[in-house]
Amino acid sequence: MSNQGPLSRFTVLDLTRVRSGPAAVRQFADWGANVIKIEQPGQKADDKPGGSAQFADYQNTHRNKRSITLNLKHPKGKALFMSLVKTADVVVENYRPNVKEKLGIDYESLKKVNPRIVLASVSGFGQDGPYKERPGLDQIAQGIGGLMSVTGEPGRGPMRAGIPVADLTSGLFCAIGTLIALLEREESGQGQWIHTSLLQAQVWMMDFQAMRWLMNGEIPGQSGNDHPTSSPTGVFKTADGYMNIAAMGNDIFEKLCRVIGAEELISDERYKTVPLRGQNRPPLNEAINTKTQTQTTAHWIEKMNEAGVPCGPILNMQETMEDPQVEHLRMAESVQHPKLGDVRLVGQAIKLSRSALPTFRAAPESGEHNADVYGDLGLTSEQMAELQQEGII
Repeated sequence: MSNQGPLSRFTVLDLTRVRSGPAAVRQFADWGANVIKIEQPGQKADDKPGGSAQFADYQNTHRNKRSITLNLKHPKGKALFMSLVKTADVVVENYRPNVKEKLGIDYESLKKVNPRIVLASVSGFGQDGPYKERPGLDQIAQGIGGLMSVTGEPGRGPMRAGIPVADLTSGLFCAIGTLIALLEREESGQGQWIHTSLLQAQVWMMDFQAMRWLMNGEIPGQSGNDHPTSSPTGVFKTADGYMNIAAMGNDIFEKLCRVIGAEELISDERYKTVPLRGQNRPPLNEAINTKTQTQTTAHWIEKMNEAGVPCGPILNMQETMEDPQVEHLRMAESVQHPKLGDVRLVGQAIKLSRSALPTFRAAPESGEHNADVYGDLGLTSEQMAELQQEGII
């Protein structure tokens, strides 16, 4: 596979850290954009590799980039940054909203240097409004955005999701917004400022749960492993563990009843319609569990799939990555790390029919590409050594 990807004509200056911003930049880096990660010289950021978990996360989050060090607080550092902006297409940042103004790298300042530049910003709560200056983290957004109020079992108190939903989705929205701005630039010739936030992304992700309130005045609660509005859809016991079953609609419900040998449930007045099955969820779940516990998970998955009943196992992370369909979809990509050799990272969720995914590269060391990038700006090795001595690069 080629290292040239469909986004190779774009240069992205990456000022992001932690997760939300890097999640946006990763989409460009994976598809071949020239991504230059800009880091403060001599500073060990809190998202840098520490233990093994952090190191693995860092490799996944910052793959396919080049890294330079640059002190944006120094006038010479800012001047170098603006030299990079002149020929760049995108700048991505996830500082607190007022930081870019303090540094003088806000959109109005950038477009004076390059009117075609797209500035992409991710913040905790938005670029304006009453929460503008609050520090924003994923779990805080999960709480304010409603996710924790509907996650977990009833009566057990609020529960966070097991992944950083707000971070990752705000990054995806940032990438989508940036691509929209780049497409619009083809017509107008002008860049623009796009911004999103963890809170906006989390509220958007509430989807049908939000609509239950907006249209019906209903405040959703926790329903554990059961689907909030559809029954029987949830986790059921088997002879050797648990499985998911999603028998939505009358037709699939009848198929499920026949597969598990519980035809009497079809004619039971309590389960005749979708709303009735929701109202009588506990006895229905108990009746289904009585049947599913008689056979193994594998048995039921085979029989239910043959009958067209949506179902599946509940896997741990090892089992997921070794699942034949996950392997077929190439959701793990190999990368050569200079110290560790061959390691695997989470693959891309997008496949294109003509454009191949470029070969993945390991996350760079801090400042690893100073000579290459600053050399392209015309700096000599002597000038670079002087700037390094001054703490500028």
